[in-house]
Amino acid sequence: MNTTSTNPRVLLGAILGIPTVIALMLLAFAAPALHSGAKDLPLAVSGPAPAVAQVAGMLSKASPGAFDVTTHATAEEAADAIRDREAIGGLSVAPTGLTVQTAAGAGAPYSALLKGIGAHLAASGQHVTYSELAPLPQDDPAGSAVTTLGLPLIFGGMASAAALVLAYRGTGLGRLAGVLAISALGGLAATAILQLGFGVLEGSYWLTAAAVAAGIAAISATVVGLGSLLGAAGIGLGAVLMLFVANPLSGLATGPAWLPQPWGEIGQYLPVGAAGTAIRSAAYFDGAGAAHAWLVLAAWIAVGAALTLIPRRRPEETA
Repeated sequence: MNTTSTNPRVLLGAILGIPTVIALMLLAFAAPALHSGAKDLPLAVSGPAPAVAQVAGMLSKASPGAFDVTTHATAEEAADAIRDREAIGGLSVAPTGLTVQTAAGAGAPYSALLKGIGAHLAASGQHVTYSELAPLPQDDPAGSAVTTLGLPLIFGGMASAAALVLAYRGTGLGRLAGVLAISALGGLAATAILQLGFGVLEGSYWLTAAAVAAGIAAISATVVGLGSLLGAAGIGLGAVLMLFVANPLSGLATGPAWLPQPWGEIGQYLPVGAAGTAIRSAAYFDGAGAAHAWLVLAAWIAVGAALTLIPRRRPEETA
């Protein structure tokens, strides 16, 4: 059967529709990137109260609006906040000088920013030392490993969903079983390649693999649910949501705090952003600070499962 059309409306729809999609794609990816930067970054400052107040005032004057400072009595308390992912780094004031506490695993921009502050203070005559609390692997000094997982996460979720909706004609439970099996194997394989093969991830292999698998499962289950409910249109809707909304708002490359707010925070309620946070926590922070991310991933999986299992009438029942 010939499926082509000479209807001028089809041509007009293509002429107007495709450039519109291109423009929306550009906006989706360019807007967060162009407006990202240091804005209300959570920073832990510790030491005697007068010294802390002086440092906070200096930061406010030098970089207005860049930091949201929380104060701590000791450097150890500040370090705990950083390891728990409550702060992107810290400045600790002591009689012997100032210590810049960095966590490279949280995202590349934060360490560079704090080291720049340390260099400025050192140039003014202060004694500055550095303490790295979440180091990156020697084979991945730029911290690009988490970023490289973005497309595999989305492709793994989308491809598995499309196959399970369009090619598999079994039950909803069968589709969900396929989602979990594909996600588990995908998480194990991707983590093995990056951690055991290239050595660019550290931390618990099993926890990191579980985070990758949960990210794939959250995407796949959601798209399977939409596809089961709406057919091919549901798969298309899921692709738009994951590729053009969740992906640019995920903060995979920089961490969500670097994105313009509230978009960075919104991205943490979407599967790609939540998966990125869970993976960073597993790889660099011994799993700390990821409770919200795991809950978000579980919620998306549950919603996808519910959509997949909604009873549907057969065609003869609606005749």
